[in-house]
Amino acid sequence: MHTGHQHQGRHRDRGRRPRHCVIEWVEGAHVRGSDLAVVQVVLLGKQLGRIHRALAVYAPAPVPAAPPGAEVTGAAKAVEAADRYLATVAALHAPRAFDRCVAQAMEARKQLLEKYADLRPLGDVPAGPYGWTHGDFQFRNIVWRNGQVAAVLDWDRLRVRPYAEEVTRTAQVQFGVGGRFDLERVSAFLSGYRTVVDLSVEDLADGVQRLWWKRMTDFWQLSFHYQRGDNAFDDLFLHDEALLLWWTHRLDQVRAAITR
Repeated sequence: MHTGHQHQGRHRDRGRRPRHCVIEWVEGAHVRGSDLAVVQVVLLGKQLGRIHRALAVYAPAPVPAAPPGAEVTGAAKAVEAADRYLATVAALHAPRAFDRCVAQAMEARKQLLEKYADLRPLGDVPAGPYGWTHGDFQFRNIVWRNGQVAAVLDWDRLRVRPYAEEVTRTAQVQFGVGGRFDLERVSAFLSGYRTVVDLSVEDLADGVQRLWWKRMTDFWQLSFHYQRGDNAFDDLFLHDEALLLWWTHRLDQVRAAITR
């Protein structure tokens, strides 16, 4: 089903008045990554590469001379967070099905952290080139029409980042479906991107390792659920836990799909 999109962008600089822009109505549909034909997946990779190249030419502001850092959470700190959520669930008078799933997931996460602690990325500076990036390039923000990308929406996360960070995150969100990666489409997406932006195997390997470790040590959905009383991301938590488990047992396969 086709839907129309009228995108209203909003940007607020600290100490300045908010700025807005309204872009013309776009007809099209949001298509999950697994529902794209492989040829469209290649086109999607090329589109992201063209966005990165265009942002390098028409940069909103100068790119910093030093690469952006990315704090790498230690395994011990992540285990402490898992223990806090286990204690939160244990203190509930009437835990629900989701709470029981969380408890099981936290026990499993602690075991993974203990087993794979030595794979924590080294250093807080990611490898490879960096520049202005969209920040949330995924199917909810991409409009397709007649087999082509018609629009890319929601630029509120525009930031300077390593290119490998955005590429690998997009691959995960687009093609990590049903608790597993569609590795054929992951490879097709990366092959399309690399025809436009030549990221090295080493840069991509670093990017996917950092993304995996970030998912291993991150609990943001549970923060929304238990600290904010917001259940909107409960299903996403369950999906991401299943994907993390599948991914962790196939680290070499996922890395090969991204770097080949």
